[in-house]
Amino acid sequence: MTEKRDLNDPSLRIGFDVTRTRAVLRAGEPFGADLTHLAAGFPAGGQRGPLTMEVPLDDFLSGLHVLSDWPHPESVEWEEELLTLVNDVLDDADQAADCLDHSPQPVDGVEAGSLPGRLGAGWRADLTSFQRRDIARLLSMRHGANFSVPGAGKTRVGLAVYAAAREKGDARRLLVVSPKSAYESWITESGECFDEAPVTKVMGKVPDPHAEIMVVNYERLDRSLTGLAGWLRAAPSMVILDEAHRMKLGADGTYGSACMALGPLSRRRLILTGTPAPNGARDLENLLSFVWPGHGRRVVTQAVAGGDLAHASSVLRPLFTRTTKKELGLPPFQPVIRSVPLDGLHREIYDALVGRFTARAELSREDFDGLGKAMLRLLMAATSPALLVEGTSKYEPLNFQVPPLEIPEGESLFKLLQNLHQHEVPPKYLEVRDIVSKNADAGRKTLVWSTFVRNITSLERVLGDFRPAVVHGGTADRAEEIRRFREDPDCFVLISNPATLGEGISLHRECHDAVYIDRDFMAGRFLQSLDRIHRLGLAPDTQTRVTVLASSGTIDEVVALRLAEKLEFMGAILDDPSVRQLGDLQEEGPVTVGMDEADVRALLEHMGAASFR
Repeated sequence: MTEKRDLNDPSLRIGFDVTRTRAVLRAGEPFGADLTHLAAGFPAGGQRGPLTMEVPLDDFLSGLHVLSDWPHPESVEWEEELLTLVNDVLDDADQAADCLDHSPQPVDGVEAGSLPGRLGAGWRADLTSFQRRDIARLLSMRHGANFSVPGAGKTRVGLAVYAAAREKGDARRLLVVSPKSAYESWITESGECFDEAPVTKVMGKVPDPHAEIMVVNYERLDRSLTGLAGWLRAAPSMVILDEAHRMKLGADGTYGSACMALGPLSRRRLILTGTPAPNGARDLENLLSFVWPGHGRRVVTQAVAGGDLAHASSVLRPLFTRTTKKELGLPPFQPVIRSVPLDGLHREIYDALVGRFTARAELSREDFDGLGKAMLRLLMAATSPALLVEGTSKYEPLNFQVPPLEIPEGESLFKLLQNLHQHEVPPKYLEVRDIVSKNADAGRKTLVWSTFVRNITSLERVLGDFRPAVVHGGTADRAEEIRRFREDPDCFVLISNPATLGEGISLHRECHDAVYIDRDFMAGRFLQSLDRIHRLGLAPDTQTRVTVLASSGTIDEVVALRLAEKLEFMGAILDDPSVRQLGDLQEEGPVTVGMDEADVRALLEHMGAASFR
């Protein structure tokens, strides 16, 4: 005999999964067919059995209207936190829609002149006119996005928004997710902005229950979710993602899924980044999905669907605030691409890697096929093919023979590659040494960028006369190296990579010259690295000089083209001509890497075209 169903049992239970990035719907025993019908309305989801289905959280929140098809709405049971999020999303969607339908002015009467009262009596920090404008704009909505350029004071703006939320009673604690390089800024600013500094802590093994402001890096999030969730639940909270482009993969990435899990636990969400769309619209979709789950992605998708970026920018503009480089009043600069010709063994080896074989290279075709066809290796080879030969350690520098040895006759090209450092010095290295030497003679310090650590350690030897400071992932004391570059009058060069030093460090007071040995396809990193020496505080007559070295006829030219297209998109979507300007770098006469589908196509075209030359 079948057990009779209790009429008080819910027909459908809706809650989070354990990762809090998916919604789980569980139907009562008699309602399996109804659940199957409901599942058809969530194509991104899937049934996990006759009575259970899971839907990615953003897709669930975007498709809330589908739930109206459930035949027994009176007996649906919601997990309390998910129901709160749903109600917030519906309110936010209405507010955002109203904002998008009107001019991008504060919609709740928040004006820059009223800020002192909103921030509370304990706020003491000075604010620029553009910071007051941005704060007022962010306070006009519950959640927000600040896409101001580096150096515009986004940290102070974020703390001001928190101060207003605290004064209103909406938040009593703040979780800041940021790169490690930004820790110092958050700790210093929290002490300078308030008469009585909030207890600000960098998270240790577990969250400090006594901290009012907790700072944690993206790398720690995934393994600290349980502790951080408890910390956020313990009091009304706000979450700020600093350099938010780090979670641009959204729920598909480790950082993004952790951020998406923590976001719903907060009363207010704010993202800060100067590069919100480094690879295109998908990055922007994921960032705004954190701010407005279920709404942000849809708004971006609809805005850019027609391909008119000017229209898309006008549609999206009310949803974020941005201070541009022009508004900072910085002296302009124009990076230049310096084409570096390749010849000799360097040219022959690079051509072999992309399938152009000389008679000597034909004898080593199988060896080169094993080395080539990989983007990172082509980037290395465009600078120095000797980097392709593994050293005794991953950081072992190249030791160049001076003067170089003659090339022995009859030697295979692959054998010559193994000893290339004895026969040739890469032309890019010679260019860098010439630039650094001339700058040093004029009393100017130079910042040298490279993607690869072995480039950095090799250049440390090549530039040894200039007492180089070196910062990369394996550097024991980064702070001491940066201090030495800033303060030691005999240290004329700092060599680093954008992955390590591209965010959070200001060098604009000591250095006005930068040289890029190589670049990868990551437009966001490139823009962030540029801002190490070109940011608020520069004297009006400062001359900033940036040189990008590009080996002719190599992947360097492909990277330059793709970065230009990405910067053009970003500048158009943000309505910021200064970003688009960087997409058209001035070109001189001869003297880890993230790839999207378009990058891959461009690389394959380069390799295919090269093999048929």
